[in-house]
Amino acid sequence: MESLFLAALNGLSYGMLLFMLSAGLTVIFSMMGVLNFAHASFYMAGAYLASTLANIWGFAWALLLAPLCVGLLGMAFERYGLRRVRRQGHVAELLLTFGLSFLLLEMVQLVWGRGSVSYRVPEALQGSLFTWFDMPFSRYRAFIMAMATVVLLLLWLALVRTRIGLILQAALTHAKAVQALGHNVPRIFTGVFAGGAALAGLAGVLGGNLWVTEPGMAATVGSVLFVVIVVGGLGSLMGAFVASLVIGLLQTLCLEIPMIRPWAPVLPFVLMVLMLSLRTQGLMGQRGG
Repeated sequence: MESLFLAALNGLSYGMLLFMLSAGLTVIFSMMGVLNFAHASFYMAGAYLASTLANIWGFAWALLLAPLCVGLLGMAFERYGLRRVRRQGHVAELLLTFGLSFLLLEMVQLVWGRGSVSYRVPEALQGSLFTWFDMPFSRYRAFIMAMATVVLLLLWLALVRTRIGLILQAALTHAKAVQALGHNVPRIFTGVFAGGAALAGLAGVLGGNLWVTEPGMAATVGSVLFVVIVVGGLGSLMGAFVASLVIGLLQTLCLEIPMIRPWAPVLPFVLMVLMLSLRTQGLMGQRGG
């Protein structure tokens, strides 16, 4: 039973990392209506860039510059790709982001190779924060939880409590009126997409050295990512937060129970099926129609 407490903390840290990743996708979908299939690839790009930057200048610079670079990549993609196909409808947008995911995978393999790269937790964050019944809780996992909390607070403040957030929400439903008031709506959407991509890059910086930075990491986390936003409710930031914590705890705690341990990777998808059967709009999504 003593191990369940630490398993719960590990599950919360995993859930917080999932939230940082899903938050960007949720913001993009809620503001632009684009289901970005390349989002997990931005996560992968953030991890690879951070691995190189950390080896050159240190982890602190990687934490700052890698999300910025991924955000600029997202900005360029929205400006010269998504904006051009928006008139074609959501299917064209989805196919374009799907193609970008393959392009980013090939670029990563071309630059860094097909194997894993060396990307370690910085020395200052190595070791345990505390010990519970001779079982340590990682200082780095606590750092991830703190970063995710800061991201949640900043997003809430930016979207709810600032003039920019009000303009963003108005542009979602009354784009022509916002344009008539002198605001550049296409530029707003470009900024939203860049911000969402930067959040994915930040998750890659923090998750790349906790697990393995390798070309398959986008596919590994991508499936769980879409489970999170479906369970939480498409477009709901708070729903994504709750679903991330639920799935993180579910997977981690189940690893402590030998009888159901082999089923732990499947349980998020079982939860998604149950959610779609019982509440199609997700935990905090709005019912359509």
